[in-house]
Amino acid sequence: MSNMKTSPRIDRRYRSLLRSGSAVIALVLLAGCASFSPDKGMSVVAGVADAAIRKDVIAIRSEDDARFAEETVAKLKSRVLTVESSVQIALLNNRGLQAAYNELALAEADMVADSLPPNPSFSVSRSVSGGSVEVSRQVAGDILAIATLPFRSEIARERFKRAQLAAAEQTLRLAADVRDAFYRATGANELVAVLTEAKTIAETTAQLATKLGETGSLNKLDQARQQAFYAETTADLASARQDASSSRERLIRLLGLWGRDTDIRIPGRLPQLPRRPDTLPLIEVQAVERRLDLQMARIDLLALAKSLELTQATRFVTLLDMSASQSKELGTPNRSRSVGIDFQIPIFDGGEVRVRQSAEIYNQAFNLLTEKAVNVRSEARDAFRTYRSAYDIALQYQREVLPLRKVISDELQLRYSSMQIDVFALVVEATARIAAQRAGVAAKRDFWLANSTLLTAVNGGGRGESQSQTTGTTTAQASAGGGH
Repeated sequence: MSNMKTSPRIDRRYRSLLRSGSAVIALVLLAGCASFSPDKGMSVVAGVADAAIRKDVIAIRSEDDARFAEETVAKLKSRVLTVESSVQIALLNNRGLQAAYNELALAEADMVADSLPPNPSFSVSRSVSGGSVEVSRQVAGDILAIATLPFRSEIARERFKRAQLAAAEQTLRLAADVRDAFYRATGANELVAVLTEAKTIAETTAQLATKLGETGSLNKLDQARQQAFYAETTADLASARQDASSSRERLIRLLGLWGRDTDIRIPGRLPQLPRRPDTLPLIEVQAVERRLDLQMARIDLLALAKSLELTQATRFVTLLDMSASQSKELGTPNRSRSVGIDFQIPIFDGGEVRVRQSAEIYNQAFNLLTEKAVNVRSEARDAFRTYRSAYDIALQYQREVLPLRKVISDELQLRYSSMQIDVFALVVEATARIAAQRAGVAAKRDFWLANSTLLTAVNGGGRGESQSQTTGTTTAQASAGGGH
């Protein structure tokens, strides 16, 4: 760099320019910078969990957190599990959920990083020419990145809000999975009890049939029928026990238990039906207001709108660097200062391509959001109809089918005692009653599963049809983010 002398007037101009630029940059930086929150974004997750499922959540990041979670889980696990205690254990002990909370903390770190201005570059050079030594210092920074920092910070904050809702949705999804696993495990236990009783009856009748066959009072066809009934019941019981074992293990996995902690006690019967079902006349409105996936899609659309605005604002200028340098020849009082600006000339690319891409990505996200809103309404209606239908079916078994089957069984028992019918008429009735009991257990289990699905359809956290659309919106958001 050549050494040149500057007049005091020009020198003052340079200094004034640098001071003005520094003041503007400082104001922009103060407006754009973000900082870490004390709870790493967990306040939103805790609020959603409390409002939707009335449960506590915690991101375990210290020994005190770990101790609190461990003591709470031990206390809840010491009693017979309920669906509520099972959900609470999972929210405190499931490591996959804790990993989702770690992901949320990483998302906050990304937000803070995106809100920071670019680091300036500083260089020092030394040159020797004709026996003189000259030392130069230069500072350069991306002025465009600093000027657009408020826009980018706002977009980063919106994306962090989405990450908070994603962590809350993961929380609700785990709660929904635990509810389903609990009802399936409990229903499997109740079915095992029904089939155990059925096997006892089948075994007794099979032994009686064998004895009657030995005396010649029963032909081979009737003996074979009783033996087949016993064999089929035994096979059904073995299958039910395996299903109960697998359902129990799935619940244990969701609760995050292992080793000695797996000695949980699951109820042997499903909860009784409520006296009356929920009405929920405004279920569509509630779903549209509460569904987390819909809220995340709205945030995606808002972030894309801001990205489109930023793209339009910077369509002609994509590179703007400012530099200030000073050089001094050693041994002399001579100094030279300079200020430079580097920018691209939009000869071939005037930014139209990026603007078109951003506009289409925004329109795509808007259409996906509209489709999601339609799907959410439909899923809520379908979940409520399924819930009401499952309640009516389970209630029919509880009030009509099973009581009538008991009446028929009692009457046949009286007739058998007075020798009006033989033992095989009792066997036929026992077979029908067992089938009705199995169907009753399945109907009650289906109701509670439908109840869980209804809760998920209103609040979110499920794996329904609309969930598949989230990926498209997220991809669109990522594409727009890289267009600046």
